[in-house]
Amino acid sequence: MPAKKPSASSQSARRQYQAAVRAYVAAGGDESVQRVITAVYGLTRKLDKWYGRQLADLDLSHGEWAVLAHLAKAGDSPVTPTQLADVANVAASSMTHRLDRMAERGWVRREPDPANRTRVLVTLDTAGWELFTAAVREANVVESDTLAGLTKAQRETLASLLEIVIGSLDDLETA
Repeated sequence: MPAKKPSASSQSARRQYQAAVRAYVAAGGDESVQRVITAVYGLTRKLDKWYGRQLADLDLSHGEWAVLAHLAKAGDSPVTPTQLADVANVAASSMTHRLDRMAERGWVRREPDPANRTRVLVTLDTAGWELFTAAVREANVVESDTLAGLTKAQRETLASLLEIVIGSLDDLETA
């Protein structure tokens, strides 16, 4: 059975990747490091473009997605607008306006903190959770296609290796 010929766009991506690695190595970078970092960066850029189109199709801004995703990951733990502003890297006043729009759309709920009535707590509303799950399921199709060339064992190995790298980043931040 003949090997599947890569599409023109993947050949272009592969050529771009190889040229970038060559340039970084020529400038003194370690080839094994540059191969990994350049590949991760290229993959991230390609996926970010797709995610941007997906968010536009869902009539959702990147900032709104950051709020939905953070609240979904927080589970039942309410979050303050200040915490959300920190996560989204915006001013508290900008987050207030964002939360106003999201509450109008039924995505989030704001309630007074029972332990501190001067504070507001934000939680994900049902419509927000439904939007979050729809976006994740749609993204999972593209993400699965992205990894389709790997066996399940290879995906597990790749995930384990990247988890080690992420752990190393945590160690660097605390050093």
